[in-house]
Amino acid sequence: MPTFHIELFEGRTLEQKRQFVEAITKATCDSLGVEPNSVDIILTDVKRENWATGGRLWSEADA
Repeated sequence: MPTFHIELFEGRTLEQKRQFVEAITKATCDSLGVEPNSVDIILTDVKRENWATGGRLWSEADA
């Protein structure tokens, strides 16, 4: 059973998340030969103030 833990910036709509998990599920089934009900996806919304790249918070990227 493949399980994906995906972290992304908050702000996506429910419809965007729905389309995203459908696409990941389809790609997983196609490439691994598993059934859709065996694919688990855990989405974690992260505030930009809690994510940094290169020593800089994403919330300060435009500052």
